[in-house]
Amino acid sequence: MKNIYLISMIMVLTITSVSAKNKQTTTQDYLSLKWKQVSTKMPAEWYGTEDAKLVAENVLLSQKEIGGWEKNKPYHHAFSESEKAHYIQTKSEIGATFDNGATISELRFLAKVYSHFRDDRYKQAFEKGLNYIFISQYENGGWPQFYPYKGDYADHITYNDDAMVNTMKFLFQILDDSKEFSSLQINKNRKDKAQKAFDKGIQCILKTQIVLNGQPTVWCAQHDEKTFAPANARAYELASFSGGESVNIALLLMKIDKPSKEIIAAVNGAVKWFEANKIEGVKLTQETDKNGKKNRIIVKDKNASPLWARFYDLETGKPYFCSRDGIKRNSLAEISYERRNGYGWYTNTPEKLLKKYPGWRKKVNAK
Repeated sequence: MKNIYLISMIMVLTITSVSAKNKQTTTQDYLSLKWKQVSTKMPAEWYGTEDAKLVAENVLLSQKEIGGWEKNKPYHHAFSESEKAHYIQTKSEIGATFDNGATISELRFLAKVYSHFRDDRYKQAFEKGLNYIFISQYENGGWPQFYPYKGDYADHITYNDDAMVNTMKFLFQILDDSKEFSSLQINKNRKDKAQKAFDKGIQCILKTQIVLNGQPTVWCAQHDEKTFAPANARAYELASFSGGESVNIALLLMKIDKPSKEIIAAVNGAVKWFEANKIEGVKLTQETDKNGKKNRIIVKDKNASPLWARFYDLETGKPYFCSRDGIKRNSLAEISYERRNGYGWYTNTPEKLLKKYPGWRKKVNAK
């Protein structure tokens, strides 16, 4: 009996120790992650923990009066008293944005914690954020990077870093009765607004698609909010055919049930452009110099998977690369070390579109 008792005690202590260790590890893990990961990619049960509740308080406190949030803020870290005062004092100031996943990430987080705790404050903040999406949309269907407007390139219709696509995917999931939002019981009035906003967004996407020789191609990372023309952003982000942002725009269009002829033509045109502009026989890699400094380079490799440049010149159709001086150059090696290694000039994400395209084409009987 003594042996059985000792074995039982050892098992209890072991389980307790492992549980404590797991809890500690979980806490340490979420604090070591970036906010973008914590907001949407933690295990489902984590959003029902006391840690998640503490984070939710930060998210509530940092929400702007207009309904959105600032970007690149570690909302999962404890706020100091001075930080709390700052968020309270700046609630009415410009800063809410869709850039880098901001606002949409916070809304998804609130939906997750609300599903566990049913705290009305979470739901009210979510509804306020949803309203921010509605009021920030241009009448032409596009969304700026920041709202209220900043008076610079951020006022453009912004596809850059998937800002507008992320917003529209969020609305699409609300309309599709995603389980993620079921606990919020979003009412018909808001769903009607979401449908209207989404439909206007699709029309904006179709209007901004770059047409070359009468054929639809892809999109620029940002378009003028009045003329729909491709537009410049930062000094090294000049008007161009976008080999990056255009992928998720096309994939969004492919999600639409019973697409119109215009949508089908838009997807066909984008896929045709990606097929024609893939870069083969090279790969992106790193070299290390004698001082241990790493540097991105392009090397020949006949077995490499296709790549696409992030930007293609609107006149020549050729890839270009740019330092902060705004001067286009023909190769990655010609731009500054800082921009060469601090920005994504190549992508392989079009492969995802090209793989899904045949099935989509068959489904919609596209011709």
